[in-house]
Order: sequence, then structure tokens, then C-alpha cells
Amino acid sequence: MKNLRWGIVGCGDVCEVKSGPALQKARGSELVAVCRRQADKAEDFAKRHGVPRWSGNVLEIINDPEVDIVYVATPPGSHLEIAKQVAAAGKPCYVEKPMARTFAECDAMNRAFAEAGQKLFVAYYRRRLPRFVAIKEWLDEGKLGQITSVDLMYTSNQMRELEPGELPWRFDPVVSGGGLFIDLGSHALDALDMLLGPVTEVTGRADRVAADSGVEDRVVAQFMHESGVAGTALWDFASGGAPADYIMIRGSKGSVRCSVFTHTDVELNIDGQETTHSFPDPPHVHQPLVQTVVDDLAGTGQCPSTGDSAARTSAVMDTLTQGFYGDRTDGFWDRRESWGQQQTRNTSTKRQRVSHL
Repeated sequence: MKNLRWGIVGCGDVCEVKSGPALQKARGSELVAVCRRQADKAEDFAKRHGVPRWSGNVLEIINDPEVDIVYVATPPGSHLEIAKQVAAAGKPCYVEKPMARTFAECDAMNRAFAEAGQKLFVAYYRRRLPRFVAIKEWLDEGKLGQITSVDLMYTSNQMRELEPGELPWRFDPVVSGGGLFIDLGSHALDALDMLLGPVTEVTGRADRVAADSGVEDRVVAQFMHESGVAGTALWDFASGGAPADYIMIRGSKGSVRCSVFTHTDVELNIDGQETTHSFPDPPHVHQPLVQTVVDDLAGTGQCPSTGDSAARTSAVMDTLTQGFYGDRTDGFWDRRESWGQQQTRNTSTKRQRVSHL
């Protein structure tokens, strides 16, 4: 069977180590073409990584007859447009996380691929990283007994460390969909969806407490999973002191604690006996998930990160940030001056807001 041939749209920093080499190293997979608006940068990437073709034209890559699947590695603000072009070309797509800026955009992407009869995958690669796979196995085996609760915390000083002047694209909602919560919080929410099942109820709020950036820098949430597990979460990107980064899952027999982003040991406590377990990340963190995409399209496996699962995460983030941004429709992206004016409102979610997924 011939290899699955990949084309990348947006061969930037994320493709250098995390994902680009993964497309070349996965079994039955090869990277044959790359694209970037600055064609010289696409050429440079291609030459350094041994990719045979490059272009500065998105449609040239998408419509290339020797490209079987397109990896969209651009910022979220362009995901909907490019993904719809991939669907129109009759090809499957692997899109970077977060899937899009809002659930409405995710829904439009899912409908486009359903109508085209093609598959849409999303790069929430933690679904196949060793530590999360191990924790999922422990939960399914009943090692922790009945799972009762989960809490998540991520704190850092990233907002207060920003230099004056123009902010990076991750702080421009038109490009990114919001602030660091949209970029980083999405990883944690998707991991919880994978470990504990979909969230069906969520209440919370988003605020800006530090830099006058127009984006949220603190989000607090309470939520319920479809499985009956209750959870709490705090993302604080404006705090000093020692940073925090953990998920703690508790059950009737014990608990498990792991980091979302840092490579620390997983702490497992069963009946009062604590053990630590090391699960190093692979050199190219996308590779385990990319392998499932290749296997899925070959009919020999199933990818656990799809447009449907990723849209659930975007629905939760929409709900938590609605009180800050308001309704991100009807020209929202053109009304920069109104962002954050509603940040004192509490955001509550009715069950049907997330159960429709």
C-alpha cells in the first residue's frame, strides 16, 4: 500500500519539531509539499526538512494531485476558510488546535466535511501521549474505583511578562479566537473530554486582571461530565510566584495527578500508597496521533481526535468566555473596542448549551 502523502499549509514554528517530522516518521506516511504565504520561507523549510515541493499559494497545495491529506497549521482565524477549501477539493484534513475561533466555526467545518464525505481530524495530540493513554487505561480498569471529581489548575505570569507595543498573534482574537485560555486551556479541556467524557454542564467566568490587551487572562469554571464526574478549574495567566500546572482526578479508591504541559512524573495514589510513573514525551509529540490518522484513513485503526470531539471543547470555551466577549457573531471580529467591556458579567451555562454536541 502506498504512503499517505501530506501537504502542509502554514509551515511555521509548530511544524519544525512537533509535527512536521511526525508526518515523515509515521508508518505509511510521507510529507510531499509545504506552503507558506512567504514562499521563500516555505522553500527554506522544504530544503531543511527534505520536502520535495513548496509553494506560496494555498490552493496549489490543496489541489495538488499528489497530496492526499492537508495539514492546516495556520492560526485559528484562518482554519474555517482553509478547511472548507480542503473539503471542496475532496480531501481529508488534519487541523491545528484549537479547531477554530468558536463553536459556530467548528460546526461549519464539520458540516463541510460531512457534505464532502471526507474526514476531519484535529491536532489535540495529548489524546495519544503516553501519560494520558496510561491514565485513561487506569480509569477504564477501575484502578481508582468510582471517579468522583477532578480539579485543574494552570497559573503563570505570562500576561505580566508581555513587552509594551504590538502583542503576539495569540493575543489577537481575530487571529487566535481569544487569549491564552483559548490557546492553552483548550489542551486541558480536550484532555478531560478524553479521560472523563464530554462536559454537559458548565458555569464560570472570564476576566482581564493584568495587561490592557483586550483579551481574557483569568478563567474559572465549574462543570459536570456526562459520566457524572464533577470538576473545577482555574486558569490564571497573570499571577506571580511559583507556576502551577496539574490535573487531579479523584475516585473512591485513590487519585491520580499529572501535568498538562510539563514533563513531570504522574503521581498515583491507591489506598494511601503513592507511586510515581514516568512517561516521557516522544521527540515529535504529534507522531502518536498522526499515526492514528494514517491508520484511520488506511482502515486499520481509528483516530481519537475528530472534528466532533474538538467542537465539544470549543463549545465549553465559548460558554466560559461569553460574558467577557459577548456573542461572537454578527460582526464581532470587527468590533475590537467592545472586547472585554462585559467582563464583570458572570457566565452561566444551561445544560442544553453543551449537550447538543
